[in-house]
Amino acid sequence: MAKKSKGTSKGSKGNQWADHLTQRAKAENYPARSVYKLEEIQKKFKVILPATNVLDLGCAPGSWLLYAAKQVGSKGRVFGIDLKLIDIKLPDNVTAIQDNILALENAVFLEISTGFTTVLSDMAPATTGRKDVDAFKSFELCNMALETAQNFLKPGGNFVCKIFQGNEFKKFEKEVKSVFRECKTFKPESCRKQSKEIYIIAKGKK
Repeated sequence: MAKKSKGTSKGSKGNQWADHLTQRAKAENYPARSVYKLEEIQKKFKVILPATNVLDLGCAPGSWLLYAAKQVGSKGRVFGIDLKLIDIKLPDNVTAIQDNILALENAVFLEISTGFTTVLSDMAPATTGRKDVDAFKSFELCNMALETAQNFLKPGGNFVCKIFQGNEFKKFEKEVKSVFRECKTFKPESCRKQSKEIYIIAKGKK
């Protein structure tokens, strides 16, 4: 309660913005406001192409799946994986499974595993409140996402990955640059202002 009572007008505006996006997501039938982060990324960087296959890591609750499905169209396909169950109705061109990407034996996934043009990761660790610990846990998830991108992306493919800014950020950015021809950082306007998250946008897998 003490923290709330100290809120500034700037913070209040931030909360209003968050509420606005949450309400907009509900009105547009998305399960979470995170969809607008991907929308901003797509509009600026065009990471998802029509009639291609997309892999969404940590896809729950499903907003990125729905948005990516619209971008690839009926001739494309979106595949999602998460440790949590995806319990929303998905379009015909979307498949989502509850599984661990590092210990995967799912036949449907393996059938198309070499044909992804884009790998998306909005994964985040369960936060502890300690920024250094949370940033390191985020770094570990990002390494997992990058390994997946290396294994499953087509040459020339694109990679989007959320990471918490911390001591390991530059190290991860360097690793991404070694795999892709182009690498940029981007913080969508729809991110909460106090959030330490930022996105690595990488294009053109070598």
